[in-house]
Amino acid sequence: MPSVRAPRPGRVLVVTPTYDEVDNLAPTIAALRSSGAACDILVVDDASPDGTGELADRIAEADPGVHVLHRTAKDGLGRAYLAGFAWALAHGYDVIVEFDADGSHPADALPAMLACLEADPGTGLVIGSRWVPGGRLVDWPASRRLLSRAANAYARMMLRLPVRDVTAGYRAYRATVLEQIAHQVVDSRGYCFQIDLTIRTHDAGWRIREVPITFRERRAGSSKMSGGVVVEAMWRVTVWGLRRLGRRPGTRAPGQGSAPGFVGSHNPVPGEGDG
Repeated sequence: MPSVRAPRPGRVLVVTPTYDEVDNLAPTIAALRSSGAACDILVVDDASPDGTGELADRIAEADPGVHVLHRTAKDGLGRAYLAGFAWALAHGYDVIVEFDADGSHPADALPAMLACLEADPGTGLVIGSRWVPGGRLVDWPASRRLLSRAANAYARMMLRLPVRDVTAGYRAYRATVLEQIAHQVVDSRGYCFQIDLTIRTHDAGWRIREVPITFRERRAGSSKMSGGVVVEAMWRVTVWGLRRLGRRPGTRAPGQGSAPGFVGSHNPVPGEGDG
């Protein structure tokens, strides 16, 4: 990727959920620090038994731009991000970035994503995309590539979204977008959470841009992806798509409710996202 000078679109917070990522966390934070993007980092740890939370605390002691939010139990990627979003909004950040702790997301793409967000005030979300020209996958088996392509194609068709990589987990949101949907009930889990937030952003009238990235297999540890995540996503996408038939964009987003603040599901978590 060509060198891109990091812009200054206000205060930027990178939210990084963790569960048993002790071998990946320090390299992930080092990569973000080397990316050229001016940002703070929030590690949201779900009581990792491998000591990830304790390592995050030690890193935060040495780096005042690193913060740690400890949660009491493993409660799913979606709820971890919602907790991070709420923390970011409470602390006055202008841009909130989703970033995996497993080494799969290229930190050097962050300046380009922030520049894309800064260039257009009408853009509310920038996605680091595997499925636009210039994007690619490294080290994934053919079966997983096929699953990701099929899931994205099905979601685009059913939901009529102008997004190639709707399940992607590398994202930069304007805080204004998250403030707009903070009153809504969000109970999606796994990569269905990413689809859900994409719909809400689109239906709120914001433009969504995609920046090509090279997505790699996780650096260490095991994936938390499971078949239950796929089943949940396909079922929800089908229901949302049927509900959206005949209605104009900008009307009620799926699952919208009236609870104050970000609210997520308390159901058991079947797994995590695909990237």
